[in-house]
Amino acid sequence: MVEFYEDDEGGCPVREFLEALDKPRRAKVVAMIALLAERGPTLPFPYSSQVKGKIRELRTHYGKEHFRVLYSGVPGRAFVLLHALGKISEKIPAGDVELAEARRKKRIEQREHH
Repeated sequence: MVEFYEDDEGGCPVREFLEALDKPRRAKVVAMIALLAERGPTLPFPYSSQVKGKIRELRTHYGKEHFRVLYSGVPGRAFVLLHALGKISEKIPAGDVELAEARRKKRIEQREHH
């Protein structure tokens, strides 16, 4: 199961990122999310790879543009899509990884309090 992270105000960063893309780019990223939902933890490189700690990335591109969706497994056998970005450099910026880690922790806390 794949879930979208929602903040306390009901914002959904990955969904908002997707909505800002044009149709062909959105279709590429959504196809990767569907593949994650279907294959789960067995989704191999180059579609998915380890970033840091519990954070993984879904990887796709459209022409020369690279897109990443940072996600993590959470208790309850689900994957939570935490953050999405267009990428130009080889490495994902540290601030993006830190943001995903903070959202992961918050999501686990939200689950524990419900």
